[in-house]
Amino acid sequence: MNNVLKAYLFFLILAIGYVPLLSQESAKRLFILSGQSNMQGHRPQEAFTPRIEEEFGKNEVAIVQYALGGKPIHRWWKEWKDLDGNKPEELGDLYDNLLSQVKKAIEGSELQSVCFVWMQGERDAKMGWGKLYKNALIGLHAQLAKDLNWDEDQLIMVIGRLSDFDMQNKKYPHWTMIREVQMEVAENNSQFFWIDTDDLNDGINRKGKKIKNDLHYSANGYRILGTRFAQACIEALSASKNL
Repeated sequence: MNNVLKAYLFFLILAIGYVPLLSQESAKRLFILSGQSNMQGHRPQEAFTPRIEEEFGKNEVAIVQYALGGKPIHRWWKEWKDLDGNKPEELGDLYDNLLSQVKKAIEGSELQSVCFVWMQGERDAKMGWGKLYKNALIGLHAQLAKDLNWDEDQLIMVIGRLSDFDMQNKKYPHWTMIREVQMEVAENNSQFFWIDTDDLNDGINRKGKKIKNDLHYSANGYRILGTRFAQACIEALSASKNL
């Protein structure tokens, strides 16, 4: 074997050996934030993004937020049916918008981990759809995993539990039911987690108005929400050995 061929084989072996390493280093950690008004009011750049970038590095993460106030979960989960088995006209349209943004954000990148951060449920509680919410949460998680070609068991979902806004179910008849479902799903599925928001809806809101047990959160409450979401994602990734 001549020296030129030996040198070629040597560098070829080196190149092959480094491919997995380079691929691992270039893989992105994806964080998807979605839901209705309290997710829409959450500004990732205030607390969530800085904490995530501090932990993983600015160039190692992709963060996508898409939320719209007053919308039920069936605007995300495409298999939703009402108690009579009927499907609504608007089904999964907001999810399609979200997924479009996600795919743009990760185009050309491999994924190292996926965290789906969810702050929603108020509308379903108001409409009396609490009995349908468990299947919807689990179904939405599975739907996203499939569309990202990602293992369901490795897709982390962090849920912001409904606050203490209507614990008597006076305005939103299924408020406490949705809260209980969110906790039940998180506590019985290893890839699901929930955070507390009961202390976030008191204080001064972004309009300078004093609030107490409000449907929406205070200005500082939204910053705390971002911190809790980020910490939950970090701890979940660590627990699943994806840190």
